[in-house]
Order: sequence, then C-alpha cells, then structure tokens
Amino acid sequence: MKFSLFMSSPAGRVLRVVAGAALVVIGILLQSVLGIVIAVVGGAVLLAGAFDVCLIAPLLRLPFTGKQIRARAASAGV
Repeated sequence: MKFSLFMSSPAGRVLRVVAGAALVVIGILLQSVLGIVIAVVGGAVLLAGAFDVCLIAPLLRLPFTGKQIRARAASAGV
C-alpha cells in the first residue's frame, strides 16, 4: 500500500513522468525494435503519471486511479 500511495503522490507522479520521458528518449536513440519497445513502455509510464493512474494497482488489488488510492489510504488511516 505504501508503494502505491507514494506513486500516487505528486512526487511519485513526477518520478513516473520523468522516468517515462527518459525511456522514450532512450528508445528513440536506440533506433531498433528494442528501442521501439522501450519507447512504448516509456510512453505508457509517462501517460500513467500524467493522468494519475497506476497500471499495476489492479494486480495489487488496489483501485486504478491515484485519487481512489489516496482516498482508500486516508480511510484506512495510512
């Protein structure tokens, strides 16, 4: 829960956007099939941070959006 709470915080969102942008740039610079895959993954990470969603939260049995994660943590007293 603490991991998903951090990732839904403003600092976590900035981290995801920056990491996603870095992956996109690295993927483009590689100019290969692997580079395209890295760029696509980076784009997904970037967009997840920008739109305040957590792509792995459902695997952790948590809500999909950051707003819902923060609300659940507040109600649980975390």
